[in-house]
Amino acid sequence: MTPLIIVTLVVVWQFVLVGYTFTLAGNAADEAVRAGTAAHPGERQAVCEQAGKEKLSDAWQSGAQVSCSSSAGFVTADVTLQVPVLFPGAIAFPFEVHGHAGAVEEEDD
Repeated sequence: MTPLIIVTLVVVWQFVLVGYTFTLAGNAADEAVRAGTAAHPGERQAVCEQAGKEKLSDAWQSGAQVSCSSSAGFVTADVTLQVPVLFPGAIAFPFEVHGHAGAVEEEDD
């Protein structure tokens, strides 16, 4: 009975990590697009990438990919994170989690 309980706890913990990675990806995309809307178009990618990775812990930050683009006054940010296996910072699953956010560009007065 004990091995079954341990296996169940490991599987539940892994699902918690997957869900947490989805949450982190969405939040990082929100932060990136928020910073990207206020940046000048030439600096947008660098500002966006820095803001998207800023609040991620080292375990998720190392494999994170952040990209921003704009079209017709609308800025979008896409964040891709790797899902860790059991312990953040160790090995990752071969699939990735994506976060996406968009906002309207801010105007200068």
